[in-house]
Amino acid sequence: MTLKIALTSIFVNDPSEAFRFYTEVLGFLEKRFNPEAQLAMVVAPEDPDGTILLLESDENPAAKTFQEAIYAQGLPMMTFSVEDIHQEFERLCGLGVVFRKTPTQHEWGTEAVLDDTCGNFVQIAQIV
Repeated sequence: MTLKIALTSIFVNDPSEAFRFYTEVLGFLEKRFNPEAQLAMVVAPEDPDGTILLLESDENPAAKTFQEAIYAQGLPMMTFSVEDIHQEFERLCGLGVVFRKTPTQHEWGTEAVLDDTCGNFVQIAQIV
């Protein structure tokens, strides 16, 4: 038996805005979107039947407290892998994405950290 991640989530302060940002800016595909129910799910274009990312409302006070504390510490809530971090950085900058950290090389690869406009920092990484 092999376990696979079917769905994971990230708390956002506005699921509709997050859906717009994650699809129109980051380039994810819509899996399911029902703004009235605050339900927004996206998938990677390379794997539309793969892991679903739920853009989950932070309306629960515990979720909101956690999200705000992590954001205040400047920590990314999620990491997305990219093939060419410098190309992706330039593409996202051209779309107006604000980066907290520009591409920085480490022994394991290169990372950059962006603000998802919905209460989170997200890391993009090119791992060697």
